[in-house]
This record gives sequence, C-alpha cells and structure tokens, in this order.
Amino acid sequence: MVFEVTAQSVEQMFTRADGTYKFARWGRPIAPVVFGVEDSAVSVFKDAIEAVCRLAKHEMAETDPELGANFMVFFVCDWQELADTPNLDRMIPELAPLVDRLKSADANQYRLFRFDDDGGIKACFLFLRMDAAMSELPADTLCLGQAVQSVLLWSEAAFASTSPLALTGDNVAILKPDVANVIRAAYDPVMPVAAEDTSHALRMAARVGMLVA
Repeated sequence: MVFEVTAQSVEQMFTRADGTYKFARWGRPIAPVVFGVEDSAVSVFKDAIEAVCRLAKHEMAETDPELGANFMVFFVCDWQELADTPNLDRMIPELAPLVDRLKSADANQYRLFRFDDDGGIKACFLFLRMDAAMSELPADTLCLGQAVQSVLLWSEAAFASTSPLALTGDNVAILKPDVANVIRAAYDPVMPVAAEDTSHALRMAARVGMLVA
C-alpha cells in the first residue's frame, strides 16, 4: 500500500521520542566499510548503499578525506563483540554504556550518527546483531533496509512498526514509493542538510508533491 506523503506524515518520520523535530541528511559522499561478514555480503551491502545513493542523487566514495571511512557497519553475533573490538572505544567513547544498553534492551540493531558544523550527517556507525529475526532475512533485503534507515536521520519510531520495504509479486524487496519520494525530496539541492523546525516538514511534503506531479 502506498501512503500519501503529507506534512503530518513527514513530521512523524523525523520527530524524536522526546517530541523534538530533528532532520539531517548526509553532507558529504558516503564511504562505507563493512566488518564481520564475508566479502560476498560486503558487496551486497555496498550495492544497497549505492542503490539508495542513486535514488537520492548523492555520491559514494572510496574514502572520506577526514575519516577514511564514514559509514562503518559492524555485524556481530553478540553485543559483547563490540566491547571486545580493539580501539573501537577510541572512535566511540560512549561504547561501554552503549553496549550495556543494547544488551538490556535485547536490541538487534543500532545506529549512531555524527554531525558536521552545518548539522549534516558526517558519519554513521551501524551495529547489527544477527539474532533469529535478522538471520531469517535474505541478504539483499536486510542490506537495502539498513541502507535506507541510514541515509537520513529518521525518528526512532519511523520504521518501528512497518518496514520501509515492500515485496513484489516475485518476492523481491523494493523500497516503498512513499519512502523513496521522501528520500528524493530530502536530498533535493534546494532543501537544507539539517532542520529542527516542523516547518521543514511542510517544505518536504511540498517538494514530494512537485516530484510526483
């Protein structure tokens, strides 16, 4: 089912649990690196990121001049593996309490963003624990869904009860058109890289309307 993109629906997509509106898109080319899986799975993940970047008309890169890699993806079987990863705590000083929270919540995924001076995304750390639910997903479905959820600073509830993906008649996962249109509008050059006022949702909905007209 395709839902109409309205200012209210956009606002819900970017309103945090504390009630504040916070939108951000990547302000630089995305340079991904993937840990914890075989090379074949790395290629699937990078293909998914590339597909979302093409949709957004955003660039990918081999390296980031400041950070080397700015989108780091970690696949683990247990959250303790993060705490045991050498030097990861240097990049993520809050790693120890974060691992404790993930264990307590029995979470299977978490995204940690860093932002530039303009408020745009400059780095993302994506942590995926391959529990039973994650392991049941086909690799291309898992990777596309995670790429979509990492291309913007969505709210915690944006995809809590519904996936950004849909299945075709051939059982192939595709991005839902309404979500795709929000991403396209978010990366339109006339839109800001970051926003904290709900008037941004009005602009986004109007931009979507222009894209689909």
